[in-house]
Amino acid sequence: MTVDGRVTGEIGAGLLVLLGVAQTDGEAQAEWLADKILDLRIFEDSGGKMNLSLLETGGSLLVVSQFTLYGDTRKGRRPSFDRAARPEQARRLYEHFVERARARGVRVETGVFQAMMKVELTNDGPVTLICESPGDRAAEASGAPAAP
Repeated sequence: MTVDGRVTGEIGAGLLVLLGVAQTDGEAQAEWLADKILDLRIFEDSGGKMNLSLLETGGSLLVVSQFTLYGDTRKGRRPSFDRAARPEQARRLYEHFVERARARGVRVETGVFQAMMKVELTNDGPVTLICESPGDRAAEASGAPAAP
């Protein structure tokens, strides 16, 4: 990952995490999501089955803040970012997510919050997942805030 031509984060084998933070998110959601990502069995074992987690493979994380994940395109021609957290909240929870992963022993590299970043990815396999903390979909459907 580069910002203004300078490398700000780089990993080998591991995961690229595009992290969006919603207005309804709190530390519990950041912790749940970090734990979920680190424990997902999505890497191949010696038999070729998706059976190993990032922790088991010793892989790293490259975490990129990405408020545009909360872009709602259902109405009109311009995305609405009303569900995305304000920058102060998003930065705090982004940093909390990163610290949670580091506390579990994972090497984590990051970009620069709110900067224009260029991300290079070599996708080793067809796995791309969307992970949402509990309550996200229910809150969106009802219009109520997600559980803290």
